[in-house]
Order: sequence, then structure tokens, then C-alpha cells
Amino acid sequence: MTTKRIISKTYTLPQTKLVLITLLLLFFALFAVWRQRRLAVAAVCGMLFWALGAGWLGTPLLHLAQSGFEQPSVPQDMRFASRTIFVLLGGGTRYDDNDRLVPRRDAFTRVIATADLYRECRRAGGVCSVVVSGGNPEHHEQAEADNYAPFLVARGVNAGDVLRENESVNTYENARNVARLLGPVHDESFVLVTSAYHMRRSLAAFSAFGMNAQPFVSNVRHPRVSFFPRPRGFIDSETALHEMVGLARFYVYRTVGLY
Repeated sequence: MTTKRIISKTYTLPQTKLVLITLLLLFFALFAVWRQRRLAVAAVCGMLFWALGAGWLGTPLLHLAQSGFEQPSVPQDMRFASRTIFVLLGGGTRYDDNDRLVPRRDAFTRVIATADLYRECRRAGGVCSVVVSGGNPEHHEQAEADNYAPFLVARGVNAGDVLRENESVNTYENARNVARLLGPVHDESFVLVTSAYHMRRSLAAFSAFGMNAQPFVSNVRHPRVSFFPRPRGFIDSETALHEMVGLARFYVYRTVGLY
């Protein structure tokens, strides 16, 4: 195992482990406090573990997170203005089997969708550009924006039409930094490219900075219920919980003036 693979594993906690560790911490805390009800605590925690991993909780949570964006968008259905800016939001990076840093699976679908949109925009005769927004929250060797940009160019996006925002580490910072990067623009059309589960929170954040974007759904998660817990079940549950908590936090912060 190479040094950078070790660093990646040190700084990046897989989503399945995050759910498991949270459940274990909750279990041990309740087990220590409610000594007279330890059997009940163990049973409840076991049922929660099973329901998250088998999809009985994760599936409705993910459907809720993706509400209103249940189908992937089609480039041919988009409305392009005389000037159109596509904003591609980061979704993480990973090391492949050859130790190359590449976009994660959902992120790569966003890259492909953005390149397809760009080509359709150019065919329509408009002035088209792409803003790639994503810093380095996983502490890999590159920020997301810097990693994604060559993949866009390889799929036909003119390198001169790509702007990189490589400092943000969350959705709110995506919106804030892109707004600062673009400045006061008025005649452009904005198209926001991200996954279905991330779209509601993304649109809310960008709207807070006066950017009313057209949503473009690059991909939709399709969870399923099973009898036995599966890694994908935990990943879907973690994704849904992350998005719903993030959306609730955004509105709370907006209400109290922190955003």
C-alpha cells in the first residue's frame, strides 16, 4: 500500500463506518446510563442497525432527500441563454486501483452531465462556461475542482471555458465562493449540476446568494429494501441523513442570521 493510499484512508472515513461508529457510540452511552434496561437498549440499537442497513429506514429517508428530483435531467430539455454558466458541484475524490486520484462515482456522473450540457449549449450557439466548485475536505493530493477539470476537458469542454473554485468544503461555501468568483452578473443563465439527493440543499444555498439556477439532476439513487443489512444500505442511509440534517441546519442558520 502506497503512502498516499494510507493518507487517504487516514483522513477519509467511509460512510459505512461513520454510521456504524455513531450507532456504537449511542449504544455504549445508553448502555452505561440505563443499566437497568440494558437488554432493551441492546434490542433497540440492534433493530436500528438492521433497519438502516437493510433499507427500511434508509429508503424512505433517501426518497425524502430526493423529493422533487426523482428523475435524471436530459441536456436536450434544458433552456440555454445567450450566455450560460454551468456550476458543477464537487462530490469527493478517491484513489482507483492504479493509485490515481479520480472523482467518486456520483461526482463522475456530474462531470459527464456537465460536459454533455456544455456541448449542447455550444451547439445551440450560445456562450458557455463551466465553474467547477469543490475544495479538498478529504485531504487528498488535489482539490475536487482541480481533479475534475481535466476530465471535463477530456470530454470536450474548452479549457479556457473552465473556472475553478477550489477552496470550498461544504455546500454553503460552494455557493458563497462561486458568487464571489463570478461577481455581479445579470444576463447569464445559471445551471446547477449535482445529484438528486444534493439538489434541494444546493438550490437553497445558491438562492441565498442571489443565484436562481436551473437544476440539472445528474443522477438519482435507487435504494432497495432487503432482509439482511448491506453496505449500500448504510451508505444510502448516511447520504440521506447528511442531506436532511444539512438542509435543516441551513434554514436554522438562516433564521438566526449565521448564514
